[in-house]
Amino acid sequence: MSAIPLSNEKLKEQAPTLFTQEPHREVSEKYCFIPTIEVIDEIRRNNWYPMSVSEASVRDADKEGYQQHLVRFRHFDDLLVPQDNAVELILFNSHDRSKSFTISAGIFRFVCSNGLVVAESVFESYKIKHLGDRDNDVAAAVASITAIKPKLMEKISKLESIELSSFEKESFALSAIPLRFENHLQIDHRDLLVPHREQDSKNDLYTVFNVIQENLLRGNVSGINKESGRRFTSREITSISKDVDVNQGLWDIAERIASIKEPNLLLAA
Repeated sequence: MSAIPLSNEKLKEQAPTLFTQEPHREVSEKYCFIPTIEVIDEIRRNNWYPMSVSEASVRDADKEGYQQHLVRFRHFDDLLVPQDNAVELILFNSHDRSKSFTISAGIFRFVCSNGLVVAESVFESYKIKHLGDRDNDVAAAVASITAIKPKLMEKISKLESIELSSFEKESFALSAIPLRFENHLQIDHRDLLVPHREQDSKNDLYTVFNVIQENLLRGNVSGINKESGRRFTSREITSISKDVDVNQGLWDIAERIASIKEPNLLLAA
C-alpha cells in the first residue's frame, strides 16, 4: 500500500491490465467494454485517489492483459488527515467477463495494513455499465460511497465498543473457518485468534475481526488433511475473488455477533 496516490505511470507498471483497450476475443459482441483507466480517471475527478492495485495471475497466457484486477482508492480528506481507519472505494473489473465492473466500499486499517471489504448486507455494490454525462453509474457509485463514509466510520466505533468473552471469540473463529478451509481440512480455530502485534491484544469485536481476517488471508495456519492424514500450512490468499469472499463473510459474521450482543445498536449503514 503506497503512502501517496499512484500516478498512471505507477499503475501501468504494477498492473498493465488497467490500460487494456479492447476486450478478450472470446467475449460476445453485446459485451460493453470500458477501459479501466478511464474509470480511474473519473474517480480521481471525484476526489478519490488510487493507493494500491493488484491483478490476478493467469494460467492461460491468452488471458494475460484481460484478467481480474482491483484498485483501492482513498478520499482526499483522508489523505490530508490520516486516521487509524479510512473508508476506501474499491474498483473491481476484468476484460474477459470473469469479473463484472463493480465499485464497492471498504475499510483500510493502518495498524496492520489490512484491507477489509464491506459486505453487501451493509453496503450494496454498484455495477458499472455507462460512462459519460448521461446515466453515469460511476458518478452515482462514487457519490454514494462518499455519502456513506461517516456511517461506516461510526460502524467501526460501534464494533470497537462491543467486548467479546473468550467463548464468543472462539465462536467467531469457528464460524470463520469455512470461509477459508474446506471440510476435509482441519485446523485449530484458536490459531485464528493469535494476534501478530501488541495493539491487537484486545477483546473488542473490531480487533478480533481484524486478527481473524489477517490469519485467514495471510496464511501460515497449520492443520491436518483428514482425507490423507497429511499436515499442511495455509498459504497467503492471492486470489482477488477469494479475498473478497473471505472479507465479506467476516463482515456478515461480525454483524450477526453485534446484533446478538448489542441489539439496540443500529449497525446497518
